[in-house]
Amino acid sequence: MSISRRTFLGAGTVLTLGAQFPGSWTRHAAAQGSPGPIRLGFQVHRTGIGAVYGRWYERTTNAAVKLINGKGGIGGRPIEIVAEDDGTDPKRGAEVVEKLATQHKVDLIFGTLFSHVVIASAPRAGQLKIPYLVVSEGYHVASGKLNRYVFQPGITDVRAQVTAVAPWILKNLGKKVTMIFPDYAFGHDHRDFFSRVATSQGGTISALIPIPPTETSFTKYFPRVPADTEVLYHVMVGPGVLTFVKEMGEHYGSKRPKIFGFVDSLEGVDLASPGLAFLEGTYFWEAFPRYAAANTPAHVKTFRERVGVNDNGASVNDPKDVSTFSHMFGCWETLHVIKAVVEKSGYRKAGEYRGFIETLEGFQSFPEGLEHPQGAKKFNGKLHQVYGHQFISKVEKRRLDVVHRTAIEDSMYPPEGDYTKQPL
Repeated sequence: MSISRRTFLGAGTVLTLGAQFPGSWTRHAAAQGSPGPIRLGFQVHRTGIGAVYGRWYERTTNAAVKLINGKGGIGGRPIEIVAEDDGTDPKRGAEVVEKLATQHKVDLIFGTLFSHVVIASAPRAGQLKIPYLVVSEGYHVASGKLNRYVFQPGITDVRAQVTAVAPWILKNLGKKVTMIFPDYAFGHDHRDFFSRVATSQGGTISALIPIPPTETSFTKYFPRVPADTEVLYHVMVGPGVLTFVKEMGEHYGSKRPKIFGFVDSLEGVDLASPGLAFLEGTYFWEAFPRYAAANTPAHVKTFRERVGVNDNGASVNDPKDVSTFSHMFGCWETLHVIKAVVEKSGYRKAGEYRGFIETLEGFQSFPEGLEHPQGAKKFNGKLHQVYGHQFISKVEKRRLDVVHRTAIEDSMYPPEGDYTKQPL
């Protein structure tokens, strides 16, 4: 059974994989006095500007649940996923959190990506006092400005990412940087934190060019890039990303500055698409290398097989369906964090969250392996944020090849908050 094979209108999708357990789980549970399946609310961007991410977040979640349930579930309990589409919309996001908690009565909620939806949804999770594990990238969790019920244990944040890669950019590409970014929290994090690191290391921000998130044409923005720009730093998301890159190529032709992008600008996009030849020789940040290489570890190969992507990072069933590889692993890793915390804390039922929260806050690291295929992680319980490796890749022959992997320590920054001081 697969979440992605079914369409539900106006109601949550419920997926139970308990049938994969050997024998009758129901009879065994009754005999043991088990509290039943653990119900996880999945806030997913099935529609709206985050739909391509939502599709792959759902497939990755499905694959992780199948693996975990096939090995006995969480503490002997099968996972049941209850999915609700938030439309990548802030208002609907808060409504989805409430629906999952009060109507579906899930144990925990996870999955949100887009930062404006996270920021709108997190306060409701705090009010309802239900753990809310986001799979986003914004600095909103690590900033300490949300609440004690919100965690980001399966994917790194923008501040950590740019802190790690900025020194490499300044050393290898140039010091005069123009930034093009989406005009909302995620883009603002790039603007603020890359600017901070760059200027502290002798770099100069030549211009800051914000783009509305629903923009579909970008030609008018490129003339704003100063002529002395040495590095054009771009990070775009949403339905217009392919147009953005094509129009950037049309504007610059062969006379271009060095270009460094975050792969968000090309998540879900085939690098062999018409109009992208311009990107040859440019650089991208990746959280998790999309293209398989000769030295790809065995656990990463297993992850790729279970999620259903080929060596180019596209669906094995449709090579035109390119994955959001640098983001979707966060769902896989978050589900394995939930498993580890539930089993260590002894969590049994909704509402009894003190042990779960304090146990998660006590974790300090997660080892690389099948449960954490992107790489080893360090976890800061005071900030509720995980830190990991980052990758810099170069476009060569219409694929991304890794040229640098940062150390976890390269991502670290001074903390600005402490959630453990907040009451539960």
